[in-house]
Amino acid sequence: MKTAHTILIGLIGFSFLYYGISCLSSNFMTEEFKRFGLSPVQRKITGIAQITGAIGIITGFFYTPLQVAALVGISLLMLLGWFVRLRIKDSFIASLPAFTFFVLNAYLAYYLIAIR
Repeated sequence: MKTAHTILIGLIGFSFLYYGISCLSSNFMTEEFKRFGLSPVQRKITGIAQITGAIGIITGFFYTPLQVAALVGISLLMLLGWFVRLRIKDSFIASLPAFTFFVLNAYLAYYLIAIR
């Protein structure tokens, strides 16, 4: 695997670990999920999914199929997040991170499969 891909995957893993913890503990995220029209249970599920995906991405450096599965899972989570942003009519700029993470994670999963 190329060094740039390795670094990018590591950054994504730690980013989602941070955001997953934030999703479970931050007042800002609690308010955002209210704005999204999502319940506290959905916020907790999202946070746990982000943490689980992050752990899968990070530990996947030792077992590639786990990393691929985690990247696909996070990609789907970000696709759903992008749909939520579209549904509430967030601006293009506000919606861009979710879409970018969707595409990036999907690309990295595809890349890992392609190099095997």
